Amino acid sequence: MTNFAAIAPENATGQAADLLSQVEKSLGLVPEMTKVMANSPALLKSYLVLSGAVGGGVLPAAVRERLAIETAQLNGCEYCLSAHTYIGANIAEVDAAELASARRGESEDPHIAALLALSKEITANAGDVDASAVEAARAAGVTDEEIGELVANLALNVLTNYFNVLAGVDNEWPVVTL
Repeated sequence: MTNFAAIAPENATGQAADLLSQVEKSLGLVPEMTKVMANSPALLKSYLVLSGAVGGGVLPAAVRERLAIETAQLNGCEYCLSAHTYIGANIAEVDAAELASARRGESEDPHIAALLALSKEITANAGDVDASAVEAARAAGVTDEEIGELVANLALNVLTNYFNVLAGVDNEWPVVTL
């Protein structure tokens, strides 16, 4: 059960109503997480802006979903693990084996594996990674632009992971247990 009230779009007012309407227009639905985030329009707006920014970057959706799965696993966020496993399979069309591997920070694709490894290293060390970790990613073809976006994706994923864990957001996705 959630620790915060979810605001139904039909009951929202002001900026929260506008933001929830934006969510519905862009996704075709209003996830429980955004209904709970609507208690703080600044939080919901921050989530939407950062999500939109990384969605328009060079990392494809299939990679972003794997990064989100890895981060959710590391941060113990069942809501995000469930949501991104569903989205990864059904929208980004990532196969089940790759989704399962992402939970361990692994991939059969060397480029994606390098991104996942660097993401895990950044998370484990709060950004203070050894230069050899960055060089290993670069050796696998990871660009500086991708590394920058990786950090933006981490920020987005940590934001949603921490919020969902703190708020105890009800999970409406097919549950993937930690």
